[in-house]
Amino acid sequence: MRGMVVITMKCISLISILATGIFCVSLSSCGTSSSLSSQGLSGYQSYDLPASLPKDRSKVRVKVSTNNQMVYVMEGSKPLLVMPVSVGTSSTPTPKGHFRIFKKDHKHRANSHGFAYRGNQVRGCYLRTKPSGWSFKGTPMPYWCEFKANYGFHTGWMKNSPCTLGCIRMHENLSPKFFQLVKNGTPVYISYTQPEDATIGRNVPRPPDASPLPNYPASMMLSDGYFHRHNKPVYN
Repeated sequence: MRGMVVITMKCISLISILATGIFCVSLSSCGTSSSLSSQGLSGYQSYDLPASLPKDRSKVRVKVSTNNQMVYVMEGSKPLLVMPVSVGTSSTPTPKGHFRIFKKDHKHRANSHGFAYRGNQVRGCYLRTKPSGWSFKGTPMPYWCEFKANYGFHTGWMKNSPCTLGCIRMHENLSPKFFQLVKNGTPVYISYTQPEDATIGRNVPRPPDASPLPNYPASMMLSDGYFHRHNKPVYN
């Protein structure tokens, strides 16, 4: 069958690791149940929030609250984008401090884990465990914005609780907006809380928890499909 995924017992543990966020760039949801109604996935895919373009991109800064799991993209005192995110777990926390974005890559892929494939067979695995004679593509991490070596903002399945290895995971419809608002050199301030948590960060709706959602097909992960899996960005 075209696009069929063949998963060995050896790779099942890797898929579970990817799904629970042991990698900072997991794109698998915790569950792979195909019995979930399409309404659940469509609800996740339709989630979106407003954003405004800056008048001066040199004045844009990003503030991250790990406790509130919220990102504030600000131009002076004006919020351009306020969005929920998923951050690192207590054992693999998102680094705190002052940083600057230094690498942007719309079609970024991991270089240590992803998918081995041969014909219509696909296996999630580490590069080092790729079967001999199989090809390999890294896990897609759309709209990558790196702020510290091996840590970045990127598209990924969002969950209600911290679930990453330290990266900041954005909803698929908000990551292209974030990508447009920031540039190399944009300051990033990450702390446990931010003053905005009590004002503009209150009661911001989160997307549905992605934990029970079915994964996107392997064909999307191997092609450029996931890099374009989002609504067309619209700005105020």
